[in-house]
This record gives sequence, structure tokens and C-alpha cells, in this order.
Amino acid sequence: MAQTLEQLKQKYQSVLNSIQESGIRLSHVHLQDNKLFIQGEAPSEDAKNKIWNQIKLVDATYSDLTCDISVNPALASAAAAAATGSAGNVGGGLQTYTVQPGDTLSKISQQFLGSAGEYMKIFEANKDKLESPDKIRAGQTLNIPARR
Repeated sequence: MAQTLEQLKQKYQSVLNSIQESGIRLSHVHLQDNKLFIQGEAPSEDAKNKIWNQIKLVDATYSDLTCDISVNPALASAAAAAATGSAGNVGGGLQTYTVQPGDTLSKISQQFLGSAGEYMKIFEANKDKLESPDKIRAGQTLNIPARR
């Protein structure tokens, strides 16, 4: 029995979610030869491999899927340039900071927000990376919200 496009998209939804999270630029998602056809460009080999790992988790044979993802390093540099461009945005954008040995959120808050007491704003902007405001480690890249 042939599956419809919607059934296949539902089956591979976790793959499509990973594609979106990985910064892969899709050019095609359609039904071709009774298979879900996905085509796009990944910013890195690592991003491409992540998608293939997810595909294998859904269906190791992927007999109802054709996936053609190429690597285009320009996507990574374009994304980095966009992130850097918005980091310097006065009056709105986020900037980033790489945690140094001995740093605390209070110390970083004093440096960027002008008050050590504003550290929870930095924690809130990084909840996806931090378990607790007391647990930061050197090398982490934190988003620093704009000073208000």
C-alpha cells in the first residue's frame, strides 16, 4: 500500500524537526516514486550526519525515503555572519560572551549590564544551556541580553 505525502511527513517528523534545528536549507520535500523525497544543503558535514542518524532511528532501512543533502560551507559562514551582525546591534540584539575561568553570572552581568544584580537576565536568556545560575563553565558561549 502506497503512503501519502502527509503520512510519510508524519513518520519522519523528527527528521524534519532536526533539519530545521540544524540550519539545513531545504529545496524539496515531496512525494516521488511513492517515497518521501527530501533535498537540501547543510552548513556542515556534522549537520548532515546528524540528519542521517535521525533517519536511521526512525527507520533503519529508510525504504520509503530518498534523502539528498549536500554540504555547503557558505551556509555556516552566512549564519555566523548574521549572528555576529546582530550581536553588535545597538538597541536590541543579543550579543554573546564566552565564559572565562573564574567567571560568575554576577561578574558577567556587572560587565555587560552594569549591575551584578541583573545576573538572572543572563540566566533567563540561556535557560536552554544552563541548569542553574550557579553552574556555568569556562568555554560556554552565553547570550547576553541588551542593556535596558
